[in-house]
Amino acid sequence: MSSPVVNVIRLIRKQIKGVAVPSVTEVSFHNDPYLVLISCILSLRTKDKTTLDASKRLFAAADNPKDMLKLDLPVLQKLIYPVGFYRNKSKVILEASRKVVNEYGGSVPSRLEELLAFKGVGRKTANLVLGLGFHIPAICVDTHVHRISNRLGWVKTSHPDETEEALKKIVPRKYWIELNTLLVAFGQNICVPVSPFCSRCLAARSCRKAGVSRQR
Repeated sequence: MSSPVVNVIRLIRKQIKGVAVPSVTEVSFHNDPYLVLISCILSLRTKDKTTLDASKRLFAAADNPKDMLKLDLPVLQKLIYPVGFYRNKSKVILEASRKVVNEYGGSVPSRLEELLAFKGVGRKTANLVLGLGFHIPAICVDTHVHRISNRLGWVKTSHPDETEEALKKIVPRKYWIELNTLLVAFGQNICVPVSPFCSRCLAARSCRKAGVSRQR
């Protein structure tokens, strides 16, 4: 018998069928952890479409760390503009690429601790690389996952790291990888931050609507 959490996950999966997947998820279809890592860096504080467009331009010019290091900084900045903080992200991308080449022989490491040692990589990015890049079960908690998990009543947490640990206890391991993709798409289209579309949400009856003061 399915748990209430699994039932809601299945409803959300049905709800977002046909909706565009998040930019990093689309990049992950290439099955290359390096592309996932770089796309994650680009995505921070940047809209999905902008991230995807920048990723496509950048990877057309350099889709591996060795070729990335051949790009001059001004060229790299131009390729990823207008992602947020594009000047700083260009430096982070080059530094990450250099670390991959010099310390890992050109391949992105597949251990959480090693990924967290990269400048500009936090738990969110590291877990997304593990899950989408290496298919290693990991729960990536971004603003959507944190907000929706609390809104549904699955968890009662104030920090993403707390949310990650709480979700690991209630979400079956086989759903860990896709959870971020599902909740991001859901959070962008239905369970939006302000005035969510509860009237057309398939999971509305199972949601505690914690923190929701106005709904549509």
